[in-house]
Amino acid sequence: MGCECSKLSSCCWDPQYNGAAPEVVNEENEDKSELDDLPAFREYSIETLRMATSGFAVENIVSEHGEKAPNVVYKGKLENQRRIAVKRFNRSAWPDARQFLEEARVVGQLRNQRLSNLLGCCCEGDDRLLVAEFMSNDTLAKHLFHWEAQPMKWAMRLRVALHLAQALEYCTGKGRALYHDLNAYRIVFDEEGNPRLSCFGLMKNSRDGKSYSTNLAFTPPEYLRTGRVTPESVIYSFGTLLLDLLSGKHIPPSHALDLIRDRNIQMLTDSCLEGQFTNDDGTELVRLASRCLQYEPRERPNPKSLVTALIPLQNDTEVPSHVLMGIPDVAEAVPLSPLGEACFRMDLTAIHEILEKIGYKDDEGAATELSFQMWTNQMQETLNSKKKGDIAFRHKDLRAAIECYSQFIDVGTMVSPTVFARRSLSYIMSDMPQEALNDALQAQAISPLWDIASYLQAVSLFALGRESEAQAALKEGSTLESKRSTNL
Repeated sequence: MGCECSKLSSCCWDPQYNGAAPEVVNEENEDKSELDDLPAFREYSIETLRMATSGFAVENIVSEHGEKAPNVVYKGKLENQRRIAVKRFNRSAWPDARQFLEEARVVGQLRNQRLSNLLGCCCEGDDRLLVAEFMSNDTLAKHLFHWEAQPMKWAMRLRVALHLAQALEYCTGKGRALYHDLNAYRIVFDEEGNPRLSCFGLMKNSRDGKSYSTNLAFTPPEYLRTGRVTPESVIYSFGTLLLDLLSGKHIPPSHALDLIRDRNIQMLTDSCLEGQFTNDDGTELVRLASRCLQYEPRERPNPKSLVTALIPLQNDTEVPSHVLMGIPDVAEAVPLSPLGEACFRMDLTAIHEILEKIGYKDDEGAATELSFQMWTNQMQETLNSKKKGDIAFRHKDLRAAIECYSQFIDVGTMVSPTVFARRSLSYIMSDMPQEALNDALQAQAISPLWDIASYLQAVSLFALGRESEAQAALKEGSTLESKRSTNL
């Protein structure tokens, strides 16, 4: 059932759009290498996605669209350390399971470096979920409208426009010219700061599974007449995004067109961009936006001509996106704490000492549900199992520690990430790395932002010989630990 990614076109660049041919070949090779790393589209079980998102924890929500259409997107992590975005639809969104699977499989065959690609889906009972690549640097809306450190630079805004046009050109070439609800929230940034178009908008989004709808504040004129989105409607939405990039805020297209007709372009331009571009470049972008916003759909440009128009406007092309965006370089080594160093060296004695020193302070807030009967009949025995396990763990009596902690966990009246962490290390020290990994994942399911859980996953993966996955877990543990230290 999955698609064979290696047989798909991996790049939407056309050699005529670039300079020297060798540079194009190199870029294509880099893109192909990146895409080859993606797994083929597959179906996931609901249990796998529940574990990946720590039980669809609130802490892992990255976006939601209100109570009327509660299609929530969660960040998650699979056992192999791949970061994913999981979109969970409400139960009425896709009543026909067959239509949902067919639509997801078609979108899942697309593979391009300008998309956050669809990796799989889940269709069990009433559950309908999509699984995509996780983009770690937020949305265009966040960087454009709600920025904190710095406004988006002109060169980066032009790069966003080009990448989006290239994404639409690729999708159109693959027979997916329609896109649902194209807006600044649909453009996301990967860990290198490169903009990508979310694959979620390529899914049809209606109860009958056959048509598209839109929630855009500024709808294309033909949508108001027919209630249907066409490829030309997507170009209209692209025009509104060009206005967003130019102005740094939402401007109604009708108002923008009035300003353009009055040659009052200065009123359209974000004051934060002063001195960053020439009048000719600004005029050209405004002209392109106005073409996209034409009342008659047939008068709007197609994606290929958008790409052609945007390439000559690009500047600072040699500057990496993360530099323009002012975000950390993922290639830079993350400094390791003493615990991170111990995990990297597989110094189990040092890890044991650190876990012993930390104790149970990180269990605050862990879910605990106890009835009065539990207190009177089982609680003492449960707490005794934990106490015996702690004594055995302190003295490195690993077999006894595993047995006692297992008794505590199996009763199920209390949930403790620390107990799972301690049993995980006991398993590692007993040369049982797979069991250790399972416990580390359980610890993270209970406490999604707990750095200890990620560190222990790294140690387990190192022991299993899964080097690249272990490095990813180590990096995540270090990042979480750094964030926690900053917030103390």
